[in-house]
Amino acid sequence: MIFKHSARLTGFLFLLSAANMLPAQQPVRILVNGYAAKQVIDRNIYGHFAENLGRCIYDGFWRTDDPSVAGFKRIRMDVVEALKKIKVPNLRWPGGCFADEYHWQDGIGPYAKRTRTVNTTWGNVIDDNSFGTHEFMELCRLIGCEPYIAGNVGSGTVEEMEKWVEYLNSDIPSSVTAQRAANGRNEPWRVSLWGVGNESWGCGGQMTPEFYANQYKRYANFCKTWPNAPRIKKIASGANSEDYNWTEVLMKNIPANQMWGVSLHYYTVPKTWADKGSATSFPEAEYFSAMRNCLHMDELVTRNCSIMDRYDPARRVALAVDEWGIWTNVEPGTNSAFLYQQNSMRDALIAASTLNIFNNHCDRVRLANLAQAVNVLQSIILTDKDRMVLTPTYHVFDLYQVHQGATMIPLQFSSPDYVSNGQSLPAVNASASKDSEGMHLSLVNIDPAHTITINAVLEGLEGKTVTGRILTSAKFTDVNTFDEPSKVRIVPFTGASKEGNNIRIELPPLSVVMLEVK
Repeated sequence: MIFKHSARLTGFLFLLSAANMLPAQQPVRILVNGYAAKQVIDRNIYGHFAENLGRCIYDGFWRTDDPSVAGFKRIRMDVVEALKKIKVPNLRWPGGCFADEYHWQDGIGPYAKRTRTVNTTWGNVIDDNSFGTHEFMELCRLIGCEPYIAGNVGSGTVEEMEKWVEYLNSDIPSSVTAQRAANGRNEPWRVSLWGVGNESWGCGGQMTPEFYANQYKRYANFCKTWPNAPRIKKIASGANSEDYNWTEVLMKNIPANQMWGVSLHYYTVPKTWADKGSATSFPEAEYFSAMRNCLHMDELVTRNCSIMDRYDPARRVALAVDEWGIWTNVEPGTNSAFLYQQNSMRDALIAASTLNIFNNHCDRVRLANLAQAVNVLQSIILTDKDRMVLTPTYHVFDLYQVHQGATMIPLQFSSPDYVSNGQSLPAVNASASKDSEGMHLSLVNIDPAHTITINAVLEGLEGKTVTGRILTSAKFTDVNTFDEPSKVRIVPFTGASKEGNNIRIELPPLSVVMLEVK
């Protein structure tokens, strides 16, 4: 059975029974169809997430260890430089669940006069609000990324969000812009990406989809695009995992011209929500279940896209998967409300597989945010006082940055099975793109024991040479630590050779490979 890939919809490369039809030693044939390359992979698919949660902002992006360091100098430049290196396109803030209890005026003005509040969502810790709007905008400027702000719908008001948009985007003299100038900023920042609430079905207000759709239209009406500022791209608070009815109600009741996107949240949980499993110590059965749950993202995206297509066949409205990643139990001895977890080779495979899904659905998926950037959930960076370590997931984003803004190339192939305890999953997934530099093919082998031989056939693509880089490790539990920061790292890949239009690839177990053809 051959998986018929199309740029419009399913576009992904998973097949559950192909091993029965592909002998173990027979190379997997991948057709790389350059003639069908049309859809651009929006760079915003590679976005990240910074919620005021645990040690993501405070001790992550924002130094709290040295009282003598003040103002913007408290932004950690080692974290900034690491994010610049992987070309982070956008950063979502202040939440998450925290967004719907955050009131932006608490975080502006002189530090000594800012309101001290309690973060009732994440551990009842005191927030001195030293990191607020100006600090976030400076962080984004330093990184070179686009700010993505989540507005407060749950406990806020339309007026509050309307004024925040004016504070950030207007250059017309008013009391609001005068307040901004008094706080040290004359020119507007001109922020385009705005979330209208977060998880309104849950922590954002326990709303029904019908009630939220009506609320959204109120916010959309009053949160305007200001003169000399870019169009506001308003993103509706979308579905939780398999809640397809939520997507249906929003698409039915909100005019397409009132929203740029609809969000989708889905987390890979290895076991159950009550006991999610360890981030560092787990057997193959748990590894298998985590990979199975990760690959479920393709079905979620496919079904949501089909609903959206019925109401928006022109695909004007984006699907924004602005929270995704693996969620495990916290590290032993840490605050359970801070969601601090380690990051393994398994998590790198989850990240790479998920990004392949998004790339192959780029006709509708045009924004996504991994949860989260620093010290929370599937972090790409961990910090400990003045130390910093890059996780295996960080290195996936380093490899995949070549897909940002490139044109997606459809692929067609059948994957052999990864079999564990009588259950099977597609062992290989992939995505490809081309730009002015050449063609890039990203390949993932989730099988922990078997090398898979691949024969990639290039059609409508030119190139004389193939080079590659690989991320792999001996065990799916391998992690990078402060004492051993480079156990899982990118190294040159020499397992690919090109002859004419064919590339032969030996894809090792537990590996993410990025090939470049020039």
